Amino acid sequence: MNLSKSTLLAALCVSTIAATQAHASVALLMEEPYGAFGAANPTGHAAIYLNHICADSPTSLRTCHDGEYGVVISRYHKVDHLDWIAIPLVAYLYAVDDPSQIPASVTKEQVAQIRDTYRRAHLEDLAPDAPNGSAPKGEWTQLVGSSFDRAIHGFEVDTTPEQDSRFMAIFNDRKNVGHFNLLFHNCADFSKMVLNTYDPHAVHRNFIADAGITTPKQDARDWVGYGKKHPELNMSAFVIPQVLGTVSRSHPDDGVAESLVKSKKYVIPLAILAPEVTGGVVVAYLADGRLKLPKGTPVFNIGDEETSGSPTPPATPGREQLTPMPDSTPAPAAAPAPAPVTPPVQ
Repeated sequence: MNLSKSTLLAALCVSTIAATQAHASVALLMEEPYGAFGAANPTGHAAIYLNHICADSPTSLRTCHDGEYGVVISRYHKVDHLDWIAIPLVAYLYAVDDPSQIPASVTKEQVAQIRDTYRRAHLEDLAPDAPNGSAPKGEWTQLVGSSFDRAIHGFEVDTTPEQDSRFMAIFNDRKNVGHFNLLFHNCADFSKMVLNTYDPHAVHRNFIADAGITTPKQDARDWVGYGKKHPELNMSAFVIPQVLGTVSRSHPDDGVAESLVKSKKYVIPLAILAPEVTGGVVVAYLADGRLKLPKGTPVFNIGDEETSGSPTPPATPGREQLTPMPDSTPAPAAAPAPAPVTPPVQ
């Protein structure tokens, strides 16, 4: 596959950013819904990106070495009966091993081929070949190439080596057996647990806007609010755009009440059959169900890698400080495509 000039520059940017960024961080990834399931359940997916923690294996964590990009960890439904799986950042986003291999655009057929190539090289234990030798069916595809399917909004705070060590000790020792439940033990519940491991009581369930169901957007609302109360954490935002191509575009994350309010196929029948309930849902959304994404959010460049031997810079490039506030307008359908990157500026 041919790479565009902007993609090559982004890959080159890895080395220049690595020389300047030494901060450890934990980031909530609020990932947009896509496809038929995303249309029926528009809450999206939640995951955690840790830039100084890497994967010894999909179920074992360690401190990153120089030149590594960190790990994305999340809870999935029916993937080898595991509660959580850790995937290297580049593979999680693009299903390749190196940023220089990131495609500029993709088709649905190319996405399937790229994912299967990575699976055969690295994930045979989690997703073995089908009996005929082809790629297996199932939800293993959610483990790699997330940016082919959707745009991702990140909300990041600084961490300390002690916090990272404590997190690895807890998760490497705990029993990793899955019992996924869409209502009360889902990916957003897992992300909430991780964030609260770093910063206790930062994220909670919302019994008003989400009926007690943890959603990625609720995680983001609480996480942003916590960062506003604790400016010393240097909370910032970034966006990872969906890769260009003919793959269907993702759409904004919604909470439970928000999805009902915005969907005519749900809210109109509900308003006819139970107007009082509908009114309550609308009030719940307006009162406690909105999150305004910051404008001009910088595009995330892969390169926030472990540089423990480098001095901490006085400022963190490529991160926008958050000023969270309620939003009365829906977010854009997809993140904008990244502009060409000039490495020296970064």
